[in-house]
Amino acid sequence: MHIFACMKTEVNVNTSMLTWAITRAGYDVPTFAQKFPKIVDWIEGQKKPTVKQLEEFSKKVYLPFGYLFLPQPPQEKLPIPFFRTNGNQVDKVSINVYDTILLLQQRQDWLKNYLKENDFPPLPYVGKFHNSNDVKAIVVDIRQTLQLSENWASRFKTWQEALDYLVVHLEDKGIITIFNGIVENNTHRPIPVDECRGFVLVDEYAPFMFVNNSDFKSAQMFTIVHELAHIWTGHSAGFDFRTLKPANDPIEILCDKIAAEFLVPERAFDEMWNLHPNDFAHVSRYFKVSEIVVARRALDTGKISKREFFIFYNEYSKREFSKKENQGSGGDFYATTKKRISVTFASHVYQAVKSGKLLYRDAYKLTGLKGETFERFFSEHL
Repeated sequence: MHIFACMKTEVNVNTSMLTWAITRAGYDVPTFAQKFPKIVDWIEGQKKPTVKQLEEFSKKVYLPFGYLFLPQPPQEKLPIPFFRTNGNQVDKVSINVYDTILLLQQRQDWLKNYLKENDFPPLPYVGKFHNSNDVKAIVVDIRQTLQLSENWASRFKTWQEALDYLVVHLEDKGIITIFNGIVENNTHRPIPVDECRGFVLVDEYAPFMFVNNSDFKSAQMFTIVHELAHIWTGHSAGFDFRTLKPANDPIEILCDKIAAEFLVPERAFDEMWNLHPNDFAHVSRYFKVSEIVVARRALDTGKISKREFFIFYNEYSKREFSKKENQGSGGDFYATTKKRISVTFASHVYQAVKSGKLLYRDAYKLTGLKGETFERFFSEHL
């Protein structure tokens, strides 16, 4: 009875915290009030919320419940630089991107400590070229570390096979690679591609890469290799890559050049272009990258003009968008979970649970899986 009475108790909350929480979640008050009418009375001081109502509100604005009792909004700072193609670094991103960065930071912190405690060595390639701008030397080192030849991707029939092959090599070298287009497993919290194509959290024990799985499938390869370049140069960052162009920042431009040379080596590109001039589709099939990446390479090497590039970009984007619309959704939950968590990260979590170094409760929190779903994933699908 006492607990029930407590739940009915009305509580005092600073109205500025309520309006801040609504804005932080990406709404304005009138729009939010359409789906949560009680908020108007609370803000105007006509009524006070109960604990239960406030808990419900906190879930709708993706905010930890306790935050609502603070006297004023906390200073939330992006933990990594985030770059926009049409500008420079930004201070704010959407709540869905922000929460995803924090979620992966928590996973990274756990994994880093776990690896250190179990005497894993630091990864020698992280930040190896911190003070270098030598694009070709960095590309050669990435290839050697991952044990990939210059034309490795051309051996595969599809971009998906090439991408899967690359990810296996990354994970084998200790790079945690996450593919997701939503916050954790919440389909109501999408991460738009124009807001974030990817981000990378550089660490010498546990580098984490995030790739927006809602992006055109053929464009994800470029995001991955751009993030690899960040790991080799030692700089964490996030980016939107509009029109697949980097922000006006020296590190972003360098990582962009590294990705382009890694995926579409200039010498091989010149040979292919001479054989198939302006045939973006043929050249893209050979290198297993998007036609946009090929068009970008043609622009950067002076083979097409800016005007030609943007005409092609707009036409290609419409074509890919229409393909995506027709594909619909679906897919196997456990196969999707593997990509959302990373096989390497999941293996370390499971090993820690089995050896008694991690409680099931904490493993559930780290993976976003619980109970029978957790057990089934690890026993049948890992």
